[in-house]
Amino acid sequence: MKRLFLLIALCSLMITTNAKIEIKKIDPTNWFVGMKDASLQLMAYGANIRNAEVTTNYPNVRIDSLVRLDSPNYLLIYLNLKDAQAGTMNIDFKIGKQTTTVKYALLNREMSGDERKGFDNSDVLYMLMPDRFANGDPKNDATYDTAEKPDRNDYFGRHGGDLQGMIDRLDYIASVGATAVWSTPLLLDNEPKSSYHGYACADYYRIDPRFGDNALYRTFVTACHRRGLKVIMDVVTNHCGAAHWWMRDLPYQDWVHQFDRYTSSNHLSSVNMDPNASTHDRMVHESGWFDTSMPDMNLNHPDLLQYFKQWAVWWMEYADLDGLRVDTYFYNEKEPMSEWCKAVRTEYPAANIVGECWTTSPAQLAYWEAGTKNKDGFCSYLPSVMDFPLQSVLCKALTDDDTSWDSGMKLIYRSLSHDFLFDDPRRLLIMAANHDTERVADEVGKNPEKAKLVATLLATLRGVPQIFSGDELMFASKDLTQGHGGLRVDFPGGWPGDTLNLFDASQRSTVQQDVFDHYSRLFNWRKTESVIHHGRTMHFAVEDNMYAYFRYDDNGAVFVCVNAASQPCTINWERYDEVLRNYKPEGKDVLSGRSVTVGHPLYVAPLSSLIVKFER
Repeated sequence: MKRLFLLIALCSLMITTNAKIEIKKIDPTNWFVGMKDASLQLMAYGANIRNAEVTTNYPNVRIDSLVRLDSPNYLLIYLNLKDAQAGTMNIDFKIGKQTTTVKYALLNREMSGDERKGFDNSDVLYMLMPDRFANGDPKNDATYDTAEKPDRNDYFGRHGGDLQGMIDRLDYIASVGATAVWSTPLLLDNEPKSSYHGYACADYYRIDPRFGDNALYRTFVTACHRRGLKVIMDVVTNHCGAAHWWMRDLPYQDWVHQFDRYTSSNHLSSVNMDPNASTHDRMVHESGWFDTSMPDMNLNHPDLLQYFKQWAVWWMEYADLDGLRVDTYFYNEKEPMSEWCKAVRTEYPAANIVGECWTTSPAQLAYWEAGTKNKDGFCSYLPSVMDFPLQSVLCKALTDDDTSWDSGMKLIYRSLSHDFLFDDPRRLLIMAANHDTERVADEVGKNPEKAKLVATLLATLRGVPQIFSGDELMFASKDLTQGHGGLRVDFPGGWPGDTLNLFDASQRSTVQQDVFDHYSRLFNWRKTESVIHHGRTMHFAVEDNMYAYFRYDDNGAVFVCVNAASQPCTINWERYDEVLRNYKPEGKDVLSGRSVTVGHPLYVAPLSSLIVKFER
């Protein structure tokens, strides 16, 4: 009987050993020579390849190690590419007598990492959701290999917007005054419902086919660059999607955080810096799932961390990107994420990364900005964070004419009074709205004059301004009861057959065109105003709901007066003498083009703004 069992075992081994080796997938799909970090992790996936022997005779390429994972269907290959040249590398996988050769491309870089300049204070980001922006190719609205099919009547369904639609409307985006485009994720999201937003990734190296493909994404970036538009890719390191291909066969059992039963994050971001927080609460915050369809990644696993480092670098190189926006940043394990940021920034010192750290506490937000001297010694290496403390009050300050201490424009004054907490508040990404917040028009009661004041503030305050697509045309939520599904409206004219086309100025209402012109005038003016990009700020106490401030440097100053009151205000020039005495008394009104002389009477109408440029 023992001999029989032994014979069966030997036969089984022979079948396994002599079976054809099929490598179904290798991530990254190719790589680049001449990187500062010469190491490369290849994740190979195929049936029973864990015990394969791997060799290559490609010049100046060395296999440093092979890592056998929990699953029998993965193998990690760590290579050293120092001094390797571009070409096609043969990688041989051998199991028993069977050998399979995989051809792997090593490419030259278009430029060195030091040459790649990212977005900065001089830029204006136009933020859009591809599925809701424009449908340039209706043929890809549904594909054979994706689960969810289009339905424009479904608030949370796929509507069909895509990369071609974005390419077709780039001239419109540039006309608003934007210098960079940030779209929500374009990578494959294959959840059976609500997949349009893209935040539940199913493949980190593949553009969702309902948006286009990898080559079309590169075409989009090239088309942007031709128009002077930079491109920021939205990435998610905290979680993948439940439909990600590796969720059917995890590389390691601890590749994602797993619990005996579903455990959500407690969303207590304060545990990251709270000296009184319990270890358990921090664990639940960073290991609990963001949503039932979003498995939480274990970035403490060194192999996963390396996979994510390379993924970010690969897209920067492959698509010629100008920067990254990281979703749900502080839900990640903070120490590994600081390593991730450091690795990306080491390869691209002048590129930019902005993190979504959604807190209205300035102190907690400042904790995440690189350069902040935190008491616990933590450094994120994250160059920019989204200014949610300012965002939370930007529209609220305009909702009434209350002059009490905790309302009106005093809210903005108080928000900027916390700038001492930041290493450099000029690096903050500022916005009034985005895809996750209420729309500006909804917040200001659809009042176009208040909407224009929001644009004035975004264009002139310190930081990198971001516009949410449609706010420049007074878009409002279709149905406030539908939450995100209601506010993420389609852009009229983006779909074949739309009866209204708001990309066409002749089809806009008088109000829409007036607000658009205000945005366009301000943000196109801002492009060349160095004092707005890099200047210091001095603001003055709010009086009668009028907020005044200067952006100034050694060459000039910009005076901004935002009168949010229901009554006109008079400019008291003497009050601003400590700044104005350093500049010529004659200035230019940016909005009207008329001359302004210090000392002459000047009135600012209710719900309007004044912007005056003074020279040294």
